[in-house]
Amino acid sequence: MLEWAKIETVLLDMDGTLLDLNFDNHFWQEFVPQRFAELHGLPLAEAKYQLRPRFKAMEGRLEWYCLDYWSAELQLNIAGLKQELAGLIAVHPHVTEFLEAVRASGRSLLLVTNAHRDSLSLKMEKTCLQQFFDKIVSSHDYGLAKEQPGFWQTLQADHIFEKHRCLLVDDSLPVLRAAQNFGITQLVSISKPDSLAPIREITEFPAVEDFRALMKGLLPSA
Repeated sequence: MLEWAKIETVLLDMDGTLLDLNFDNHFWQEFVPQRFAELHGLPLAEAKYQLRPRFKAMEGRLEWYCLDYWSAELQLNIAGLKQELAGLIAVHPHVTEFLEAVRASGRSLLLVTNAHRDSLSLKMEKTCLQQFFDKIVSSHDYGLAKEQPGFWQTLQADHIFEKHRCLLVDDSLPVLRAAQNFGITQLVSISKPDSLAPIREITEFPAVEDFRALMKGLLPSA
């Protein structure tokens, strides 16, 4: 159970934390390779083989999350392709209930995502979650991915918060490590970011399957 009395600011990731990562996993692992294969006249397996190391090389870097970068690299309209699959965008269970409770508690609530602004706009349009947040921050605003130490320093300078009274919930272990190194003390991972994938075994950080586990003590009646 979180010590909510010590938490003033809540930072939440988007993909895999608030939203089902199945959309992104299917998009990058299946849909993009399919369109890349069609563009180059390749079998799907060969397209996946060619793309896998290119994707791997960008992990943890801002380019990995940049739709403009991949549109140029792959000669595909990545933002347009995301629109085609928008029906798969889904909010995880109990997310809205949690967001409402944080708002009712009077705490500061920020969405902090690596998502490109085009992807972010599409997902907010489909989910309407933007209404809950005091501020929505994309790592592209700072030119630094959340995995990079400079991101957290810039975020704190831009949105003053006490890192020892701050909660971050994120499904990415590298992001949680970067936040921990910066000094954020309340860290929670998501063990089931993709609804179609098995629950992950996480020992490095406290982990929850969904937001019900974080509700206790949030409000006086909770």
